[in-house]
Amino acid sequence: MATETSTKTIFELQALPYAFDALEPYIDAKTMEIHHDKHHAAYTNNLNAAVQGTVLEGRTIEEILSNISTQQVAVRNNGGGFYNHNFFWEIMTPGGARQPEGDLLKVINASFGSYQNFKEAFTKAALTRFGSGWAWLVKQGEGLVISSTPNQDNPLMDLADVKGTPVLGVDVWEHAYYLKYQNRRPDYLEAFFNVINWDEVAQRFKG
Repeated sequence: MATETSTKTIFELQALPYAFDALEPYIDAKTMEIHHDKHHAAYTNNLNAAVQGTVLEGRTIEEILSNISTQQVAVRNNGGGFYNHNFFWEIMTPGGARQPEGDLLKVINASFGSYQNFKEAFTKAALTRFGSGWAWLVKQGEGLVISSTPNQDNPLMDLADVKGTPVLGVDVWEHAYYLKYQNRRPDYLEAFFNVINWDEVAQRFKG
C-alpha cells in the first residue's frame, strides 16, 4: 500500500486485518505484535528511506520488485520485506477453511497429485530453506509450483530462481516463530496450516 502525494509515494504500514491474538493458539499474540509493529514497520520505514530522492519514487512496490536486480541491497531487502509481510498477513485468518476447495483444489491436485502431496512438498521447501527466508506456492500459467527464497526475496523479483505470482507464502525467519516454537520449525509449519486463508489464496490464484 502506498499513499500518493504531490511529490512522492510513501509506503505505509498497513494494519493487521485481525487482532494480535486472533491466530492463537497457532501463532501467539506477542509474536504477531513484534512481527508487525517492529519488524514490518522497520522494513516499511527503511524502504521509504531507500527510495526517497530516487527514480523509484512514485513506483508501486510490484514495479520496484520486477526490476530489483538493478537496485541497491537496501531496496531489495526492505522492498521484499514490505511486500512479503503485507502478503503474509492477508493469507492468514482465524478460523479459516482447513484446506482449499473448488477450482483451487483441482489445480493443486493437477499440479501435485493431491492436497497431501502439496502440503508435504510445501513443508519440505520451508524446512529445507537454510537460515532465513520464505517458502512459496507460485502461479505459473494455469498451474502451480513450489519454491523457496532466501532472506526477503520473492517470486516477483526478476532475480528469483522461480518466477511467477505468489499465492501462498510462509515466513521462516526465526522472528516469525521463535518465541513460541524456539527451534521447532516443523511444529510452526504444522500450526501454519491451521490459519491459512484459503479464500484469499483462491482469489490471488484467479488474479
